[in-house]
Amino acid sequence: MGGIGQVWGSVRDPLPETMGRSQLYDQIGPGHSSYNEFDEGVADHAVRWLAEHAEQEEPWVLFVGFVAPHFPLVVPQRYFDLYPTDSIELPTLHPDRGYKRHPWVERQARYMDHDLAIGSDEQRRLAIASYLGLVSFVDDNIGRVLDALREHGLDDSTTVIYASDHGENLGSRGMWNKCLMYRESTGVPMILAGPEIPAGRVCETPVSLVDIQNTILDQVGLPEDVESPGTSMAHLANTPDDPTRTVFSEYHAVGCESAAYMLANKKYKYHYYVGLEPELFNLEADPTEAHNVASLPEYRELAAEFEAQLRNIVDPEAVDASAKQDQHALIENFGGRESALKTGTPGATPVQRQ
Repeated sequence: MGGIGQVWGSVRDPLPETMGRSQLYDQIGPGHSSYNEFDEGVADHAVRWLAEHAEQEEPWVLFVGFVAPHFPLVVPQRYFDLYPTDSIELPTLHPDRGYKRHPWVERQARYMDHDLAIGSDEQRRLAIASYLGLVSFVDDNIGRVLDALREHGLDDSTTVIYASDHGENLGSRGMWNKCLMYRESTGVPMILAGPEIPAGRVCETPVSLVDIQNTILDQVGLPEDVESPGTSMAHLANTPDDPTRTVFSEYHAVGCESAAYMLANKKYKYHYYVGLEPELFNLEADPTEAHNVASLPEYRELAAEFEAQLRNIVDPEAVDASAKQDQHALIENFGGRESALKTGTPGATPVQRQ
């Protein structure tokens, strides 16, 4: 709203007890939203750009950014019809079905309880079906861009990276949207194809969005940024798997009283919450991250090793304090706490008109 973002989301020290009733999921089901229109326009622009630059000899990079399957969960009817609501299974990890949330997650749920706003199992199934329909919708639009690559003879010489900025909780643990460290939220698709990429290989080396920068530099013939912790995924795809490679994530935004950090390799995943007990998951035995083993005697040494590794990357308490200091400055710039709480869109960010 006005190009300033959700200023109210920076008010978290102290965090208000609740943000009030969530409006993020008020629009669910078949239809045609401004977000759908935006994505169709993005595909149109990308197809035209490829036609205009098909004969270009020097290296080029084209970023094609779709918003789907982001809320609002409104999807054209033909995609919605692919996922009958009576066939949708509800998430098994839910407080109503015996799952106990970590205190950090529980506090976030009190602040922004999207699940309560959605309300019923019928609405939850409708939301999941709409999300899946949006995945198919964006898949078709990506297909239009890839078709244009083939049409202009660029498919054999072009490296394509497919990724997203975050995942979606989609009702798991009674949570929606992103904002958590679990794989539903932090796991992103990462598909790489191109002339130097082994076709069909499932790479077991963990990667993250940090790796995209050096992948692009590498693929256009520029040296990788040695200051970046990322590595070209084209290189990783052509080297033996390294399941011990560790990826990192952190969260300092809406709905959290303290920072959350994540370290993950192929087998284990570690969550550090400032001021609260950590979580550790054995992903081979527990891929859904349902059982925290951090306090079990046989895992305490491993949990300590992960914490030490985290502290080699970042001082979690110092960075938590620094983030809050920056957010406090933003709040003051908008007139103080009460004014900031009223500043910014309460729902989905309006898309730019094309």
